[in-house]
Amino acid sequence: MYDRFLRHPFMSPTGVAACDAQAFVSAMCAFEIALARTEETAGALPAGTAERIAQHIPAEAFDLSALAETAADGGNVAIPFVKQAKALLPESLRAYFHKGATSQDVIDSALMLLIKPRLARCLEHIGATIAGGRALMSCHRKTPMIGRTLTQQALPITFGAKVGQWLTGLAAAERRLRRVHDEDLFVQFGGPVGTHHGLDDALDVMDSLADALDLNRPWLPWHTDRQPILAIIDAVGSVAVAAEKIATDVAFMAQTEVGEAREPAATGAGGSSSMPHKANPVGSARIRAAARQIHAAVGTIHSAGAQAHERAFGEWHAEWAPLVDAVLLLEGALETLAPLVGELQIDPEAMRANLALAHGANLAPPTIALLQKSMPTEQAKALAAQAADNARRDRCDYAEALLALPEVAKAFDAERVRTAVDPSAYVGTSAAQTTRVEARLGED
Repeated sequence: MYDRFLRHPFMSPTGVAACDAQAFVSAMCAFEIALARTEETAGALPAGTAERIAQHIPAEAFDLSALAETAADGGNVAIPFVKQAKALLPESLRAYFHKGATSQDVIDSALMLLIKPRLARCLEHIGATIAGGRALMSCHRKTPMIGRTLTQQALPITFGAKVGQWLTGLAAAERRLRRVHDEDLFVQFGGPVGTHHGLDDALDVMDSLADALDLNRPWLPWHTDRQPILAIIDAVGSVAVAAEKIATDVAFMAQTEVGEAREPAATGAGGSSSMPHKANPVGSARIRAAARQIHAAVGTIHSAGAQAHERAFGEWHAEWAPLVDAVLLLEGALETLAPLVGELQIDPEAMRANLALAHGANLAPPTIALLQKSMPTEQAKALAAQAADNARRDRCDYAEALLALPEVAKAFDAERVRTAVDPSAYVGTSAAQTTRVEARLGED
């Protein structure tokens, strides 16, 4: 119940089901059968051996409870797995099973087999998120809103530009994850000390084994070279950061006092146990909770990365749970992120209202640029500041506060003043940024 109540709510249910104990045993069986077939092809096993082994070790034949109970005795589950497998085999086949392999070969390869489809699913979710984000960015290319720095109002931007920032970070992280999925999920095969004792042409066998399992070929066995694991967790962590950035912005925009965005129903009901009037940003919260756990997994796996000699004592073992958890947490976060972005509800009127909260203090540059056309710069600066003070004091529109100043009303047409200090006209390169992001995404 602990897992179901406290861990799994932040993970992908599909991913959790695909990575259960039975699935891990199936992955270990797949490794052993592929190894036997590869060695048979290389002439290291008699013809027909692999098929006979496969017939005797269906994954369903293993006692999962016994595997779990005895895994700690040898330090990993591969040791009791091999014992159970040999017990299932006829005596004549036992010497050919697990030939040239060690427990780390089985577990590392099985982990790669479990992780690969989960990363593929993550990439699908990212693709869906980017597609929804592109539509959102295009729709709000010219929607003005206030930009915020250090949590405070700064200068106007467009919401399209904000979404462009989201997509830029997510697309960069996606490239890292795709490279890992396509190029960096390596088979593990080296034997007890990584040098394939007792097996001729073993590097060729290792390459063929990678091909048979649809994994990548390593340069060498990587028992204590954990760069492949670091590449996975770093890519997962990068996507988690990009997702958390979006979720954080959405949650702050959805605050009652801000009201610029609202999570869609697809991310959850968002109710409160004690305050029925609330619409909590539960989707954003799930994403952030998953991301924070992923960040911790990144640290754990990095701390275990430097492993002694040819086989590690403790560091390798410390990788397993954080690595799988991080992948399942990312898949869960991305399952929420896609509808969060694609169906996000935006309130442009609230954005415009929030733009007015500074009462013109953030519009000094365009005001001064206008007033300079009819008066000295110092006078223009003074009038811009005076109008902002008056607007703040009287809680009125900044353009009207400017027009209430005789020097401004005498020198400029009212419509010209209103146009010059319209926040939507002072958004920098926001529109150009959305155009650039759209073009770059189209190149991928």
